[in-house]
Amino acid sequence: RIHAAGDIGCYTLGAVAPLSVIDTTVCMGSSISSLHGMEKAKGKDYIKNWVAVIGDSTFMHTGINSLMNMVYNKGTGTVMILDNSITAMTGHQDHAATGKTLKGEETYAVNIAKLCEAVGVKHVYEVNVFDTALLEKTVKEAVAMEEIVVIIAKAPCALLDKSPITKQYRIDSAACKRCGMCMKPGCPAITKTEDGTIVINDTMCNGCGLCETMCRFGAINMVKLR
Repeated sequence: RIHAAGDIGCYTLGAVAPLSVIDTTVCMGSSISSLHGMEKAKGKDYIKNWVAVIGDSTFMHTGINSLMNMVYNKGTGTVMILDNSITAMTGHQDHAATGKTLKGEETYAVNIAKLCEAVGVKHVYEVNVFDTALLEKTVKEAVAMEEIVVIIAKAPCALLDKSPITKQYRIDSAACKRCGMCMKPGCPAITKTEDGTIVINDTMCNGCGLCETMCRFGAINMVKLR
């Protein structure tokens, strides 16, 4: 099991069910320094099943210093920057890596990957979060390395996309094994009824397709709306 040193952002909610994946949260910007402290206190082997999780906005505000300290102090560990291109937790404010000012004006966008390389990180990977197989492979390879690895998990916040929904997903109840794998990502559109039937609420489904990639039995199918 991979443990996560968390930070302050919408992903902090991952500490509670159904995800239950965030193990520590101290303060804004603490995830990377917490991982670094664990490595210095407990050794490299201890953190091989740990990652630091921090959002793009939090990283730009208070995470860069911690990453520089990891490099400077010859640390090891895996840092995951969850890049959803916005400050989602506090009202969708822009930040230095979004390319817009708080007034909505176009401006220079800091390239997070190049920034990580500039402070001395040799292994920086950008992965689409909806490519779950590649993301899992990248994380497993990263935690096995005794070096600093940064994984930038990219996908825009769903609330940023104002375009009409053109597809949704439905569950084939005859093919569904009720294993619950589609519920593991914590999508609010997917629920289980009292008799164990899993259903997708079509008023909440935004058509991202993550549930379909999680299903091993082909029980979730796409439906075009227009």
